Amino acid sequence: MQSNNPVFARAEGFNGQAAQSYGNQGYPAGGQGYQGYAQGYGQAPYPKTDPSSWQYPAGPVVEERMTIDSVVNRTAVMLLIVVASAAATWLLLPDGTEPGEANYLGMAWMVGAFGGLGLSFAISFMRKVSPVLVIAYAVLEGMFLGAVSETFEWLYDGVVPGAVMGTTAAFVATLAAYKFFNIQVNDKFRKIVTIAMFGFFAIVMLDFLMGMFGNAMGFNDFGTLGLITSFVGLAIGIAMLMLDFDFVERGVAAGLPEQESWRAAFGLVVTLIWIYIQMLRILAILQSDN
Repeated sequence: MQSNNPVFARAEGFNGQAAQSYGNQGYPAGGQGYQGYAQGYGQAPYPKTDPSSWQYPAGPVVEERMTIDSVVNRTAVMLLIVVASAAATWLLLPDGTEPGEANYLGMAWMVGAFGGLGLSFAISFMRKVSPVLVIAYAVLEGMFLGAVSETFEWLYDGVVPGAVMGTTAAFVATLAAYKFFNIQVNDKFRKIVTIAMFGFFAIVMLDFLMGMFGNAMGFNDFGTLGLITSFVGLAIGIAMLMLDFDFVERGVAAGLPEQESWRAAFGLVVTLIWIYIQMLRILAILQSDN
């Protein structure tokens, strides 16, 4: 089955193709031998010479395969980098709260957001995932989240811990539902979620650009329309998590190389960041209405 998710589309194993597409050689059918094995000593390619000079057929190189554990480990590494980068941005970057102090939060917000967005597209369309770029993405997104979280916490006290707990609860609940209720992800579900994701992203970005010229439609505001938008975004994020879980399972079953664990981890972290931002906005909007 072909994947519609751009993060996983470049990896053949995530699209249901067998591990043989990654260079594994097929073995001969029963009764068929490898060339040279049925030939006796003294016959080509084994002449009557010193056995140490004989050349034997070389087998395929065995490489490590992606496992659930390797995906979990890579995801944990990425999340630690995101948290460390966010904490450094929050604690070390001047925020203008002291007299005469410059405010670099806006710069960190923009650099992290657009730098991370650019890297996410680059990683998504690479046939062979680059761990270096994945780690760079985690650093930039941590910078973005640190600046956003500090700003939101200053304006709406307590929303950051609530968003962290909400994101964790959403992940655990979605994983439990996916496993215990044996949710099946089919092609129709993938297409719907992918279209919804790109449509949501396009609307939010268009509203952001229009807001720069004073003509925002209100999807990014903190009113009723903004609250509805964030709940829709949260629902899309949860659906994306189900796609991520399905893609990881199919990748492991297809026997992808271990390096593809970085691609799987990248997809999961992208979704978790998406959910965290929606949670942050929902809690801030609800608090502003009180």
